[in-house]
Amino acid sequence: MAKTGRITLDAVDVVDVTRRIPVTKDLPARMTVDGKPLDPVAGMVILLNKPLGMTCSHKDHGPLVYDILPERWKRRDPAISTIGRLDKQTSGLLLLTDDGALLHRIISPKRHVRKTYRALLARPLDGTEGNLFASGCLTLRGESTRLAPAELTVISEREALLSVTEGRYHQVRRMFAAVGNHVEELKRERVGGLSLPDGMAPGQWKLLTNEDIASIFQEAQGGVT
Repeated sequence: MAKTGRITLDAVDVVDVTRRIPVTKDLPARMTVDGKPLDPVAGMVILLNKPLGMTCSHKDHGPLVYDILPERWKRRDPAISTIGRLDKQTSGLLLLTDDGALLHRIISPKRHVRKTYRALLARPLDGTEGNLFASGCLTLRGESTRLAPAELTVISEREALLSVTEGRYHQVRRMFAAVGNHVEELKRERVGGLSLPDGMAPGQWKLLTNEDIASIFQEAQGGVT
């Protein structure tokens, strides 16, 4: 491929096949094969607008979020994993990475990274939910540990934004169930200081820059971490 001019580095053909080229973060922006940039090197982070009906798993049957990405990326090592999960009936901002240290940094309870969800409810809010969620006194059914304080922003009588710093199983749905309501639609719009981009359709994705990744931690509870 090199000898026939199909590989370029910094816009110059790479014809010396013995040349050793360092694998750096900027290599995909500098090297092309058949006119296309290289795949990202290890350490990439992907923002995906997760559609409804897809699961965040490597093993489940049916449509998986990994099916949206290039097929060859399923063979990457280290493997790409979701940073936390959204259930099958929840849409919105989902992060994926092959950087295990970053994954654990984002999901660690010590980091207090806020996740903000938009919920459409079956019944009107009664006005007491915000104080209860913020109190740190709510215990979910089947659990013994109280939830950390969460912030509720009312949009309309049946729609609200809920920001949580934990990632318990079906937490947002269970919080509203605890106050006698039912979540009909749920979409994650924000993780830390990173928002779902305007105009990004379900199923679309993009690679994050270092600045994007840093913004995740800039709105953590209690300040920058």
